[in-house]
This record gives sequence, structure tokens and C-alpha cells, in this order.
Amino acid sequence: MLSSTHPPKIAVIVGSNRRDSINRKLAHALVRLGAGKFDAIFARIDDLPMYNQDNEGSLPPEVVRFKNELARADGVLIVTPEHDRSIPAVLKNAIDWGARPWGKNSWIGKPGFITGTSPGAIGSALAQQHLRSVMTGLGMILLGGEAYATFKPNLIDDHDNIGDESTKKFLADFVDRFAHLVPRLTSAAQASAA
Repeated sequence: MLSSTHPPKIAVIVGSNRRDSINRKLAHALVRLGAGKFDAIFARIDDLPMYNQDNEGSLPPEVVRFKNELARADGVLIVTPEHDRSIPAVLKNAIDWGARPWGKNSWIGKPGFITGTSPGAIGSALAQQHLRSVMTGLGMILLGGEAYATFKPNLIDDHDNIGDESTKKFLADFVDRFAHLVPRLTSAAQASAA
């Protein structure tokens, strides 16, 4: 149960399995911006086996771990690149496992914040658009607005600080709104369940 004395728990999902992912750097910078407002745990997705309905009867241990991390989270932050104008395969695979087996949808009712970066001018906008459609269809409650950033050298330093002040202010506004939204939605859900 979420209380006013404990910050919300946020599962952070990076939609890339690349070791030096710029979206992983952005995710760490966002967690730093949210320090004191929420507690973050990075939910690993690169070790999840490819989704196969045949495995739903006895879920692989990596899937059990992932679904447990989602269950313990009050909200979910997804930071993703764009692959071929859509969602990266590793992220879509994680979404499918999170939604299954039937009746055990880990996404439903979870507050979510979607963002991402790329070197291109529209910084993952199409992937975010597709992801919003998928996640709202699965019952996630998403923070409004479009939070994408063009990744440039030195945007994020070695200490997870965003170097560009206008980008930092832009993203900090989203982080603050998300940190405010999660406990409100979680408290409302707990009250309606009581």
C-alpha cells in the first residue's frame, strides 16, 4: 500500500538491449531528476525468451521475475528508441509477456510515462506513438504529452546529468508530473478496491 511517507516505486524499462544505449543513459538521467520523488528499479528485459503461448502454463523464471517487478511497481517509466519507425522487438516481447497469460495482465491500471531519444530530429516520436496505442489498449494509464528529445553529444554527462538546460527543464516537468500522478492514481485505485 502506498503511503504519503514512502515515495512511489517505479519500474524503469529501457526498450533497448544495446550495452551503450543512449536511451539507457536517458533513463538514468530521468531517475536522477526524480530522486526523492520516487524509488526506481530497472526491470531487465533483454533476458526474456521470445514470447510463446506454449510457455504460458509454466512461465520461464525470467518472465516470473519481470512480472513480479511490475506487480511491485506503482508506476512504469518506459524509455525507448525507435526501430524502423516502430517499437523495438525486445520491448514488444516484454510487453507481450507482461500482458500474458490471459487474465494476468501486468499493465492494466498502471500509471505510465513513455519517453525516448534518438539522434534524429523527431527523437523516437513514431515509436512512442505506437507504444501509446499498444499500452492504452492493455489498460495502462499514460501521462499526457509528448516527451521526446534529440540526442546530441554531451546531452548527458558521465554522472547522469542532463547538460542542456532547456532539455533538462522540459524533461523535469514530465518527471515531476509523473511523480505527482502515480500516488494519486494508486491511492484512487486502492480506495475503490477497499
